[in-house]
Amino acid sequence: MGTRLEKRAVLQRAVPAFRKESRVSEELRRSFASREDLAAYLKEQFPEAAAIDSHVSPFEGGRTAAERRLAQIEPARYAFTRNYLDGMVTRLSPYIRHGVVSLGEVRDLALARVDDPLHASKFLAELTWRDYWQRLYARWGDGIWRDREPYKTGWRAEDYAAELPDEIRQARTGLACMDAFAKELHETGYLHNHARMWVAAYVVHWRRVRWQAGARWFLQHLVDGDPASNNLSWQWVASTFSHKPYFFNRENLEKYSGGVHCRRCSVRGRCDFEGSYAALSEKLFPRRSPA
Repeated sequence: MGTRLEKRAVLQRAVPAFRKESRVSEELRRSFASREDLAAYLKEQFPEAAAIDSHVSPFEGGRTAAERRLAQIEPARYAFTRNYLDGMVTRLSPYIRHGVVSLGEVRDLALARVDDPLHASKFLAELTWRDYWQRLYARWGDGIWRDREPYKTGWRAEDYAAELPDEIRQARTGLACMDAFAKELHETGYLHNHARMWVAAYVVHWRRVRWQAGARWFLQHLVDGDPASNNLSWQWVASTFSHKPYFFNRENLEKYSGGVHCRRCSVRGRCDFEGSYAALSEKLFPRRSPA
């Protein structure tokens, strides 16, 4: 018991507090009777981290669990369903993040599962993005926390709030989708990538909060929290590392979420995401110059 991923499931979620409380690794226990025993021990040893978030991700750590995930890879189905919340995604990111499996290993297995390498191209492209972010991180270091480019939204950096509103963090926005995603992030340490994009767009563009605040929030809770992929993806949404801002509308959210959140939302008729892309662009970015 007590694999690398399981140990980080609690600690990864509270990076600042963990660093403040860090101890010499030799002082910590290495063997545990159960996963629950491990979680209780870590909460006891790192109370400040546990105070930020005491949830333990349901992801099971270790090589055996990773191999079960690897066995389920279907690159062709991934290409057509990956944007749907119930699509054929691998959920390998925690194991890649913590070095349980390598990108090369996942790549080779994906290619072995298809008759034509083209059928794995979309899957391999996602692995390539992760490798690309890592190479930029190696080059820029803490520079990934700075705007790599100006916003393309028509707003200046100083027009964005520096802190994440409590109602977003505490899942009290009143928007069923955003509140559900915040709860899932806190309780499981994971979000589907499309949900991460929707949340990031809501935080930056609808609430006009600096992407850094959202990126810090994600890293406090994600069991696969990787500074490179996380920060540069937030910058891509914000437009500080892309040629335009990413945003969405209700039609997009309903299509890829199956409409589950929209059906039980209490703000029907006044949904923040209702409207065409053109109308939302004019509303969100009134100062933006035409492309």
